[in-house]
Amino acid sequence: MGLDVSVPDPPELGDETDMQEYDDVEIRGDTDYRRSELETFLREGAWGQAFGEWTEHTDLEADEYAIVRDLGLIQEFDFFWDDFADRVGYHAPGISEDWKVKEYHEDLDSWNTVSGINAAMTELGQIVCDVLETDYIDWEAEYEAPDDLPDFDT
Repeated sequence: MGLDVSVPDPPELGDETDMQEYDDVEIRGDTDYRRSELETFLREGAWGQAFGEWTEHTDLEADEYAIVRDLGLIQEFDFFWDDFADRVGYHAPGISEDWKVKEYHEDLDSWNTVSGINAAMTELGQIVCDVLETDYIDWEAEYEAPDDLPDFDT
């Protein structure tokens, strides 16, 4: 299908983000999430490249993207280095289940629209991670497994 919209500014990745807020991210002690480096990569072209790929393939319609823009969802993305898994992790913004009660946006009128927007935000997050890992990141994980882990191959 495709979506014909201009590329928004990439999200700002502040180090003050509390990882405890994310239900889908495991906290592993004192970790360097390398957000400033990732933010630099986003500004240097990773965001534009990933956003372009996403717009070519997304099922989101222009009116649904207008809701995303109006709600500021793009700026709510968070990307971080997951040293333990040796990958870029992300937290995609979304519209919560109480969208009807809180009246997030006047044009939100169905679960289909809400779930479509949430799915599209997840897809965009994954594409950004893929672009970062493939074309920008050249560092190795610093995490090393402890020597006393059990051997499960026997």
